[in-house]
Amino acid sequence: MTERPGKSSAARDAGADRPALLQTADGTRQLLQWGSSTLAVGLLSALLLLTVLGGVSPTGAHTNSGWFALIVALMCIPFGGLLTLLAAAKWLRNRSLRRRG
Repeated sequence: MTERPGKSSAARDAGADRPALLQTADGTRQLLQWGSSTLAVGLLSALLLLTVLGGVSPTGAHTNSGWFALIVALMCIPFGGLLTLLAAAKWLRNRSLRRRG
């Protein structure tokens, strides 16, 4: 019998029950935590930019700290949103796998 390099038969056999092990340590909880935290930081910086840090006009922010808040918001909102979306998709997938057995 010819085996693939790097894959022992024990490793292939352990992969047969992989969905049961997948729920315990697949990183879904960490993705949810960090994604929602990053999104919250972005939303908070956008709120601070509009209320406390001088606002924003078509040419940009009015203060230096406003520019910093704008940059943070423009980085954190899309990245945190996509990370949270990925985490939600993984959570829903794990939930459906758990229900199937």
